[in-house]
Amino acid sequence: MLEEVERWLSSRSWSAADRPLEQLLEAKRQSGRTVSVVLPALDEEATVGAIVATIRAGLMTEAVPLVDELVVLDSGSADRTAEVAAAAGARVVHRDSVLPRIPALPGKGEVLWRSLLATTGDIICFVDADLREFSATFVSGIVGPLLTDPDVHFVKAMYDRPLETAGATAAVQDSSDPGGEQGGRVTELVARPLLNLHWPQLAGFVQPLGGEYAARRSLLERLPFPVGYGVELGLLVDALHTVGLDGLAQVDVGVRKHRHQGGQALGRMAAAIYRAAQLRLARGHLVRPRLTQFRRSEQGFAPYTTEVDTEERPPMAEIPEYAARRAA
Repeated sequence: MLEEVERWLSSRSWSAADRPLEQLLEAKRQSGRTVSVVLPALDEEATVGAIVATIRAGLMTEAVPLVDELVVLDSGSADRTAEVAAAAGARVVHRDSVLPRIPALPGKGEVLWRSLLATTGDIICFVDADLREFSATFVSGIVGPLLTDPDVHFVKAMYDRPLETAGATAAVQDSSDPGGEQGGRVTELVARPLLNLHWPQLAGFVQPLGGEYAARRSLLERLPFPVGYGVELGLLVDALHTVGLDGLAQVDVGVRKHRHQGGQALGRMAAAIYRAAQLRLARGHLVRPRLTQFRRSEQGFAPYTTEVDTEERPPMAEIPEYAARRAA
């Protein structure tokens, strides 16, 4: 299985720079495909406007018409998210106005699911609305393979996630601790072990829970959507079983900065992700006792694999030597 992951990494992992905008625009023109960008948003007035403005200025101009539709799906913000997004040039759709006969449930996945009804693009690109220092490369990078390679159906962004605390940014990981001082704690502690153990074909994904990914509508419309934080893991696993590993890809877009959650929120995310995995494990999958992680090198993200501790010691009371000592 490690050989398959390495093969996939060499053939389905790219950098955003690998596909210049001119190439993407020509591929889009020839294919006639349309692109929708969706920002799921809840109380993101501080960041959503800059993201919308960046996409419109970089990818929705007469010279660069890569994105055809930009929708902010508001899931009930109590702040000025909708107003700020609209002023920046997005079409704002309120969650409850989409498919109103089905009462909406709280959760990110619910909003992403309903966005399929609120958009028209052949390719749908999801971008979290809490990103700072946002670059349009996040969109063009992950949409690119879907425009240029008909065999690719689902693309995740990969990036560094510096962990910022109390206004300070932790140093990017060093070679002695490739995962140190980084965001993505739920990824490293929950999602990556789950994927490596139960869906080892997906071990090559650097950011399996990242909120920036793009897919063909023809795939998304066939997948169930967990309504909460389990949506990213659920879609990735189900996409694997629907289009196969070579239908999936990832693109390096650099650095992602966003608001980090507190410990309790991370616990809720972890529980939702575990539940999404639990439901899918009912289908039955093999377990591989190895874990693939990543460090950045001059050539990009490089995988390294370690064995997972699977052995267990019995209770010490069952060990004869221990029992004899206690008796003495």
